[in-house]
Amino acid sequence: MADENTIEAPESGEFGGDAAETQGRRGRGRGRESGEGRGRGRGNRDDRRGGKTEEDDGLIEKLVHINRVSKTVKGGKRFGFAALVVVGDGQGRVGFGHGKAREVPEAITKATAAARKKMIRVPLKEGRTLHHDGNGRFGAGKVTVRTAPPGTGIIAGGPMRAVFESLGVADVVTKSVGTSNPYNMIRATFAALSEQTSPKSVAQRRGKKVADLLGRGGASATEAEAEAAAIVE
Repeated sequence: MADENTIEAPESGEFGGDAAETQGRRGRGRGRESGEGRGRGRGNRDDRRGGKTEEDDGLIEKLVHINRVSKTVKGGKRFGFAALVVVGDGQGRVGFGHGKAREVPEAITKATAAARKKMIRVPLKEGRTLHHDGNGRFGAGKVTVRTAPPGTGIIAGGPMRAVFESLGVADVVTKSVGTSNPYNMIRATFAALSEQTSPKSVAQRRGKKVADLLGRGGASATEAEAEAAAIVE
């Protein structure tokens, strides 16, 4: 019996220790494979990105669309995500961008960075609506934007609403026909906004006064001057 115990003790200690050590290594490997470490890293990056947006410039970011995309490679397909983001300051500047990545937060970060680089300035009437009506077209998408009186609100749907909310427009009437593709709708909307002009810029280009341009619509000289003084852009 003593011999058996002497033999069995080293065997159980030896193999038991190896099994426990192997199981520990496998457990740590499963933890890394499950994405726990990567999840914590992404959370920190998201926090830094959110803090930078609020502290630096305070831009309005709106996620318009997320689509899962795939790339065929040797051995199968590689899946990723594509994000479409609209960025604006709420005071007449707006831009859009799209980005692709293996994870959703990284795709949103790329799209936001691209949108910040391509922001445009749109003149606003009284800081709430557009100066005049306009049309935009891109591909199969056709959009119409119209100025509106106070209290109308943003009559737009889908991607177009995100653009006007980020731009800072409070009253506008829009219509989109031809397609429901968010990318084409956004590009058509930006085509219409890029053609917006203000009376002040037109007067400077023609070498005239703003009151002279406004007085041609049948308004009196006093009304034209008062309206010209009220124009900011």
